Formats: sequence, structure tokens, C-alpha cells
Amino acid sequence: QVQLVQSGGGLVQPGGSLRLSCTASGSIFSMSGMEWYRQAPGKERELVARVTSGDTTNYADSVKGRFSISGDIAKNTVSLQMNSLQPEDTAVYYCHADIRRSRTSPSTYSYWGQGTQVTVSS
Repeated sequence: QVQLVQSGGGLVQPGGSLRLSCTASGSIFSMSGMEWYRQAPGKERELVARVTSGDTTNYADSVKGRFSISGDIAKNTVSLQMNSLQPEDTAVYYCHADIRRSRTSPSTYSYWGQGTQVTVSS
């Protein structure tokens, strides 16, 4: 099977920084990229940032210029550096990947990390 294990997060004051990390392990043949999502109370889960195997990155408008995603897709790892955090960034953050598990099948499967609480408050 496949697991995505996250680390990092916690409580920080407005203007502070946090770093999240995620590592995928298990039966992994390939993946095209990894993403970070977040879900605030009462809101839908939203895409925060994505990095592809070719190191192309994309960000939600709300985090551009403040968050930076980096990844080594070949090593199944991704990190999210979050700077200038604001109370509206408070949410549970999840890493995600669509993973191809076998050389003999092109099917991909969606996997999520366990979620990490990020709270921005004075």
C-alpha cells in the first residue's frame, strides 16, 4: 500500500513562518506531482500549491509571494514553506498525490496525508 506522512505545522503568531513536509512511501511506481491542500472550518478543501516532476509550481492567488512549495518527486517528498502567515491561513493542511503503483498498469490512485493543523493567532 501507499502512505503519505506529514510533519510540521502548529501555532504561530501573525507574520510568522512554518514549514510542512510530506513523504510518500510504499508501492510507488511514479507520480506526476504532489500538492498541498487546506481546509478551514466550514469551508471546502482548496488547493494551495502544486509541484510537478518537472519542477513546475502553481499557487493559489491567496498565497502567492508568501508560500513556497519544493519537492523531489523522484524521492517522493514535498515541502511547503509558509511565510508572512495570517489568521486566514488557519486550516488543516493536507498533502496529496495521484500515484501510479505499477509498471504494468497506467491507473493512478489518489492518496492523502493525515492532515496537520496550522493555527495563526496572536
